[in-house]
Amino acid sequence: MNTKVWLQAFRLRTLPLALSCIAMGGFLASAAGAFQWNIFLLCVSTTIFLQILSNLANDYGDSVHGADSTDRKGPSRAVQSGAISAQQMRNAVIIFVLLCLASGIALLFVSFGIDWNAILFFFGLGILSILAAIAYTVGRKPYGYIGLGDFSVLIFFGLVGVMGSYYLFTKEITWYQLLPALSCGLFSIAVLNINNIRDIESDLKAGKFSIPVRIGRDKAIVYHWFLLTSGLASAALYCILTYTTLWQFLFIASVPLFIKNGMAVSSKPSHELDPYLKQMALSTLLFVLLFGIGQILR
Repeated sequence: MNTKVWLQAFRLRTLPLALSCIAMGGFLASAAGAFQWNIFLLCVSTTIFLQILSNLANDYGDSVHGADSTDRKGPSRAVQSGAISAQQMRNAVIIFVLLCLASGIALLFVSFGIDWNAILFFFGLGILSILAAIAYTVGRKPYGYIGLGDFSVLIFFGLVGVMGSYYLFTKEITWYQLLPALSCGLFSIAVLNINNIRDIESDLKAGKFSIPVRIGRDKAIVYHWFLLTSGLASAALYCILTYTTLWQFLFIASVPLFIKNGMAVSSKPSHELDPYLKQMALSTLLFVLLFGIGQILR
């Protein structure tokens, strides 16, 4: 087994973005005095397994459907390049489904004990998360090919990731947590949007009708600025509604990074956008860290 090839297929650079929503939930729980390390670490492991599962399924699905072709401007993928066979990738997907289930079930029992109603509800959310990770590009009618990827990211990287993890700590939730959850979800969509703007031409040829393919590059850039400004506005509104100290606005220090990302997406040609996927993901993680520290300093 070529470890380097598999690590590339795991797309480890996507993990900071996946962990941002868990970190946000953990910070909010810490501010509420309910943080627990055992719950947090199991949230992290479950999220990492889910993200890698999604990346492997995406590699397989896009190769099968033709989105990962020689026309694609991003880095080559494992199945497309022949570095990993389709059968090996299917086997890896099954392994990570099992890892997700094992880590997720352990998380639920640590968080809820034998509260079967809560366990069954969150187990259902977990199954939906696994199905969403796979069905994005796999199957006869993958939802990523009809432009629903953005909605899925908002739900799972935003609402479920932040509010769900917060509930695992606190066993309660209010509508206020919706605002930082929206921030994480909108910034995560922005990462996907950069990816889709970069791949407009190859996606169109493969019949993958992402949002940028449907609305065109110019409107996709406007959409990108909407995602960035709405994410920051949601965070600002939360801090205004829960205001006790100026420390809550510490996240404003990350704003120049989002402006830099928006300017790059607006001006760079498609083949130069790939580094800004990582930049946007790391900007989101920094935003979460600053936002979270501000909440704790309240």
